[in-house]
Amino acid sequence: MVERAVTFNDLKWDTDFFGVTSAKAILHKPLTIDEWDVLNGKFNDYQFVSIENRNSEPVNAQLIGKYTSAYLVDVNIQFAKRLEESHTVSSNIVIHQALDKNDQILKIADFQFSKFTEDSELAKRSGDQVYRQWLINSFGNSEKYFAISKDKSDIVNGFLLHSYFENSCVVELIAVSKISSKSGIGTELFKAVEQFSYQRGIKQIKVGTQVRNMAAINFYYKVGCKQIGCHQVFHLWNM
Repeated sequence: MVERAVTFNDLKWDTDFFGVTSAKAILHKPLTIDEWDVLNGKFNDYQFVSIENRNSEPVNAQLIGKYTSAYLVDVNIQFAKRLEESHTVSSNIVIHQALDKNDQILKIADFQFSKFTEDSELAKRSGDQVYRQWLINSFGNSEKYFAISKDKSDIVNGFLLHSYFENSCVVELIAVSKISSKSGIGTELFKAVEQFSYQRGIKQIKVGTQVRNMAAINFYYKVGCKQIGCHQVFHLWNM
C-alpha cells in the first residue's frame, strides 16, 4: 500500500472552542511541488491551520517557510513501549472506564507546557482551558480510561488518562499533585496502565510530549519508552 502524502481534516472541536474555522494537515512524507500546491490551496479556506510535519522533514519545512506565514510552535516527541510482561500494581491505583466527573482530578490538572498557550493567538482564545475541557469531555466517555491514585485520606494525588486505538494504548494526559511530585506516583500509574493494557492483549503503549518538556521526556525514558518520532508542528493564521 502506497502511503498517502497528506492527511487533511476539518477540526470541528477546535472551530467551536476557539471560534475560528480550523483544520489540520499532517504531512507524512516529503511533498512534491504539485502536492504542495494542492495543499496550500486548501489553507485559504480556514482561519487557522495546524500543520504537522512528520519526522521534521526538511523539504516540507522549507516549503512551509517559503510559501506561508506559518510559524513553528512545537516539536512533538513520540514515544512507544512494547508490552511483553506484567507488573505488580499498587493497591492505591484503580482504573475506571467512563469515570464520572471528578473535581479532584481537575484540581491537580496543571500542565505547564502546551502549544495552546505558547501560541499567543490561541492563548487569547482561552488556550489555557483546553486541557481542562479535554478532561471534562473525557468524563463519562466509555472510550476513555482513568488510572487514579489516591493517598491514605482517599484524596486523588495522580491520574493517567488513556484510550485504545487499534492495538495500542495511547497515553493522553498524566498529572501528579504538586505535593506528591517526585514520590513515584507517576511511575506507579504508568505501570498500572501497562498491566491493564497487557491483560487486554494490547501490544504497546504510545505517548507524545513537547520537546521543551524535559521532565516528561526523562520520565518516559525512565519507564522504558523509546523515542519513535520527532514531528514539527506549525501554526498558520489567516486573519
